[in-house]
Amino acid sequence: MRIAVLSRNKQLYSTARLLEAIRQRGHEPLLINHTKCYMVMDDDTADVFVGDHRIENVDAIIPRIGASVTAYGAAVIRQFEMQKVFTTCGSLALIRSRDKLRSLQILAKSGVGIPRTAFAKYPSDIDYLIKQVGGPPLIIKLLEGTQGLGVVLAETKTAARSVLEAFYGLDAEILVQEFIKESKGSDIRAFVVGGKVIAAMKRQSEGGDFRSNLHRGGKGEAVKLSRKEKETAIKAVKALGLQIAGVDMLRSERGPLVIEVNSSPGLEGIEKATGVDIASKIVQYIEEHSQNNRDPKKRDKVGV
Repeated sequence: MRIAVLSRNKQLYSTARLLEAIRQRGHEPLLINHTKCYMVMDDDTADVFVGDHRIENVDAIIPRIGASVTAYGAAVIRQFEMQKVFTTCGSLALIRSRDKLRSLQILAKSGVGIPRTAFAKYPSDIDYLIKQVGGPPLIIKLLEGTQGLGVVLAETKTAARSVLEAFYGLDAEILVQEFIKESKGSDIRAFVVGGKVIAAMKRQSEGGDFRSNLHRGGKGEAVKLSRKEKETAIKAVKALGLQIAGVDMLRSERGPLVIEVNSSPGLEGIEKATGVDIASKIVQYIEEHSQNNRDPKKRDKVGV
């Protein structure tokens, strides 16, 4: 098969590992910078170009879309979907997962455990928001934040009000969440491929930081998940229509609580922590499922 990785940088660990795994499993790897693509369509064609070169004969794509180009990346994925090309991440699923508020609403509707969360548009609602999540300490998140950026722990009501007023003054959209103290600055990343958890690690913050993201200096180590944690991760991924994702959960007194589902999860931290060859498992998933994509009766309709 000819399998394309949609990525802006071939030097990134995850991109390099996927290209390597595609080659090692006997397929032809192709790197496509989705930000340099443009799309052409009429009543019977849906083409993707880079310069004057039309991208053809692609059997499957592995999208690695950065948060800053979600909308455009989704449009490129959609164009390949219109060509009946198999994708490990659908365009609609990508958009759902990147919208923090929408994804939490979907998870809550699906019965997936999440921290108690409040959202409002106007600063006059600040005291009500604080009360609804159980008061301080509490977590304040920018809807557009990634990798732990735009996440603040407010330990007092005064601090919470000050941060919220500042964000509202910048016309920023924010979520307010309860603080899960028993997680003690750690979370769980479960990597799901095709409805199965194939690897999991515990990420622990350092230096008293409540954020456990590896990008913020946290450390990861392999961890064994409980049956409930596995079920929660799989349920969360299914709810958002994803097939491959990293599910971040907190261990709480009332069970696992999902804080985010990442549709383009990094491979470096979890491969090194667990020793699992995740890149090869992703390519294996394509091998096992891409044939179904060629049969129109077995494909979901693409929502444009």
